[in-house]
Amino acid sequence: MKNIKSHQRILDTFTGPLERPLLRWLASKMPAWISPDILTGIGVLGGVLILASYALTNIHPAFLWLATLGFVINWFGDSLDGTLARYRKIEKPIYGFYIDHVVDLFVEIMIFLGIGLSPYVRFDLACLALIGYLALSAMVYIRTCLAGEFVLSYSRLGPTEARLIAVGANAIVWFAGGLTFSIFWIQLTIFDCIAIFVIFLLAAIILSTAIRQGKLFARLEATEKSHSTQ
Repeated sequence: MKNIKSHQRILDTFTGPLERPLLRWLASKMPAWISPDILTGIGVLGGVLILASYALTNIHPAFLWLATLGFVINWFGDSLDGTLARYRKIEKPIYGFYIDHVVDLFVEIMIFLGIGLSPYVRFDLACLALIGYLALSAMVYIRTCLAGEFVLSYSRLGPTEARLIAVGANAIVWFAGGLTFSIFWIQLTIFDCIAIFVIFLLAAIILSTAIRQGKLFARLEATEKSHSTQ
């Protein structure tokens, strides 16, 4: 078991080269009274706004834009809290890791449930996507404990890319209206198709990661046993 205080964050994403300098610049401009905990709270408020906005699209599709604003607010709070702590050198490795990722779980639950409550995605598909996300999160935390590596991206896709996909889906649904597809006599919306793609993508990532990491840990353990017997 690795020491959580010394874990390594692995984040290699398409948006990283632009996002990291932007976050450092924002951290340097934050007023002194803004703390990492306040930013975490702002991220949660963004999640609540997303949940409420998607649910309200049953009244009018214009609430999709409010959901998009929620993603921006969530990105601002969730991405900047850790950067601000590191910039001010006030990191709390154990507390920060616990709070940040417990909050992330609750926010993701709100997001997927909100999408499922909208008229654009079947609730069962939203729940399957949520299950996939939670399963991947569990694998990430297990790897952090065993290898000391906290992996935030897969195939160069990370939290920011996921938000951008959701924002893009909101725009597509707004401009395309109620466009639906018929597959095997099942009516699916554009959002349903995106949800199905996400479900299969998560399943592929989970399966490939489980096999790859299982083999790696088996080799590491065999090597350690070999060295201990010499």
